[in-house]
Amino acid sequence: MSDGSPKFSAVSLVRDLATLDRALYETVTVTRTPTLDTALRRLSGAADHSKISFAVAAGLALRGGRTRRAAALGVAAIGVASAGANLLGKRLVRRPRPHRAVDSPFPGRHVPMPDSASFPSGHTASAVAFAAAVGPGLPAAAVPLGLLACAVGYSRVHTGVHYPGDVVAGALLGTGSAALVLAVAARFDD
Repeated sequence: MSDGSPKFSAVSLVRDLATLDRALYETVTVTRTPTLDTALRRLSGAADHSKISFAVAAGLALRGGRTRRAAALGVAAIGVASAGANLLGKRLVRRPRPHRAVDSPFPGRHVPMPDSASFPSGHTASAVAFAAAVGPGLPAAAVPLGLLACAVGYSRVHTGVHYPGDVVAGALLGTGSAALVLAVAARFDD
């Protein structure tokens, strides 16, 4: 006897999450935010190839000691996250990039559409990996780097190249990559 409620299944859950993901993306694309558009487009571009994280790492490395070690761990985490996103995630999942209509209401916020698959967000994975690997060694940098990583992730949705779910997956991949790098480093420290 059924109580009239829908039956739970993994397939229906994935379908519902995909619907929600597209709806969130569409909400961002039609929301007018002229002040944010230019800043987020620039941030998204500056995060290409982890340029921001590498610049921060270079500045940290100049200070030496534990700061240099934190920078090195952050760079290693970027490598793991980037490989995970680009060599595994994007090739296995092959999710198409979001559709950007020719008549988009805010085309000035867009960055060039990458050729690679959408899932997961490599920009987010790398930015989160860097922040999560540097943070434990430099607690004062944890919050600013974490906020920067969040902004990079959001910028990828705002500029029209990722769905929110791609960013969430990238953040999870980045966190896992940092945890792996920190665990391996701790083993060598013993």
